[in-house]
Amino acid sequence: MEVSSLASQVSTQASAQISAQMSLLLLRKTLDLQAANITSLVQSAAPASAPSNPPHLGNSIDVMA
Repeated sequence: MEVSSLASQVSTQASAQISAQMSLLLLRKTLDLQAANITSLVQSAAPASAPSNPPHLGNSIDVMA
């Protein structure tokens, strides 16, 4: 095995490792950004209001029909 071939392989592996690390960093940043966006959407959602039906409505079922 020649020295130039070995140096080329080491350089290629180092480049691939750096690329993988940058991809992972980008993924983490993207997930953090999505989590922040979801949090703001959940906080801005209007709370569900109580139904305005009379209290007796829906308490019994007519099974003799």
